[in-house]
Amino acid sequence: MNEAPSLQITDLAKHFPVNKGLFQRNAGTVRAVDGVSFAIRRGETLGLVGESGCGKSTVSRMVLKLIEPTAGEIRLGGVDVTHFGPGAMWPHRRRVQIVFQDPYSSLNPRLTAGTIVGEPIENFGLAAGPEKDERVARLFSRVGLRPEGMRKYPHEFSGGQRQRLGIAKALAVNPDLIVADEPVSALDVSVRAQVLNLLIDLQDEFALSYLFISHDLAVVRHVSHRIAVMYLGRIVEFADTHALFSTPLHPYTEALLASAPAPRPRQGRARRTIVRGEVPSPLRPPSGCHFHPRCPYALPACRIDDPPLIEVAPGHQVACLRRPAGADPVALTPTR
Repeated sequence: MNEAPSLQITDLAKHFPVNKGLFQRNAGTVRAVDGVSFAIRRGETLGLVGESGCGKSTVSRMVLKLIEPTAGEIRLGGVDVTHFGPGAMWPHRRRVQIVFQDPYSSLNPRLTAGTIVGEPIENFGLAAGPEKDERVARLFSRVGLRPEGMRKYPHEFSGGQRQRLGIAKALAVNPDLIVADEPVSALDVSVRAQVLNLLIDLQDEFALSYLFISHDLAVVRHVSHRIAVMYLGRIVEFADTHALFSTPLHPYTEALLASAPAPRPRQGRARRTIVRGEVPSPLRPPSGCHFHPRCPYALPACRIDDPPLIEVAPGHQVACLRRPAGADPVALTPTR
């Protein structure tokens, strides 16, 4: 019997009403997330990428049950938790933890580091007293911190050490899934590599699953097994990491990869996909394919038809009218 995925979301959506005027009349709806589906297997990292405002963090907040979805389904370890209230959700809280972008603002400055890491252990009744302190000391050692640092306060640690402290706190309750929302973007480059390698080592040791959210494509490529590309609340391409970077099929994915800095900029590079304009407002998304106003390959049908996410190669899904299922990937010709 196959093990249930650590996380499975189906047709997940989050719409925010916009009210204006003295009487707060409804002036529209922001479709922050609009029908997202994916699953993360045990021990797997799924990278979630896209421009700011595409809905990545909103997806993570719904997964963590910090906000309620408008529609769709959330399953943790095979259990449907979509409509669980705070009381019913409590036993499942320890299954999913988060590592925040800013390690300093996510730590209580009034508590010592040992208390911060030990608090969830005590809250979930996993250990208390000397047993809890011993467990915290082991966690400190495992993430590369000295156990004597348990008596220090967050401001006494460096940025990289504070992120290690945040990782130790997430690990404290033996979770199945960790949501890492831009976990290394606030760190120096040299420290980033250390923290990323720590996350990879911990995944191998504890069979952790990660939902890894980042703007940095190099970071996502380093840590992810599969990658989902989001644009304006929807997933437009989904593939394993090698296939996505070697054969991107959606014009938006091509543009994201082309925008990444080149390690040797003076050497010749493949033809770039140039994307003009700004991301449309999710309050008034374009008709048809949301990307068509910025797409250099757009067809007249792209303004009308909303392409579904379909599998065009084994494990490789894309939402593009110019990528029919079963067709061999070929270079697209700009239409404008």
